[in-house]
Amino acid sequence: MEDTTLKDQELESVSGGEFRTVNTGDSRDAAIRAYPALNAPVIAVLPNGTAANSTGKFTYADGRNWAEIDYPVRGWIKGAILGYAY
Repeated sequence: MEDTTLKDQELESVSGGEFRTVNTGDSRDAAIRAYPALNAPVIAVLPNGTAANSTGKFTYADGRNWAEIDYPVRGWIKGAILGYAY
């Protein structure tokens, strides 16, 4: 089993918020986008089971609810992938 404990140096970029686990509901990985839109550039891809820190900023765009994350990369992810129900 992979160690998901965060190291002190990894936490330096985290601005508080709430840690959630990426879960797409199937075998696909989660796209992290530069801004909350389906046509926004994908800046990273996170596999299921990855710990992500939600900053607490949410928005609605392109028919989806989006959550901003700042760990392990700063960007936007569909809120449902982090377990947020709207």
